Amino acid sequence: MLKIIIGFIIFAALAMFVIMKGGSSLDMGGEKHGDEAVHAPAEAASSPAAAPASEASAAK
Repeated sequence: MLKIIIGFIIFAALAMFVIMKGGSSLDMGGEKHGDEAVHAPAEAASSPAAAPASEASAAK
């Protein structure tokens, strides 16, 4: 029983440490859908993939 209590105290202290370090930027709201969802721009990821496809179609 003592080990469970000590484990809970350690876990709670670690959780509080992470929450305090996160500050106001920590979002515990879960998944976002619709207008409130913020997505990173996928422009950088799509550019390299588009270049080989256009070269392949030009070679035909």
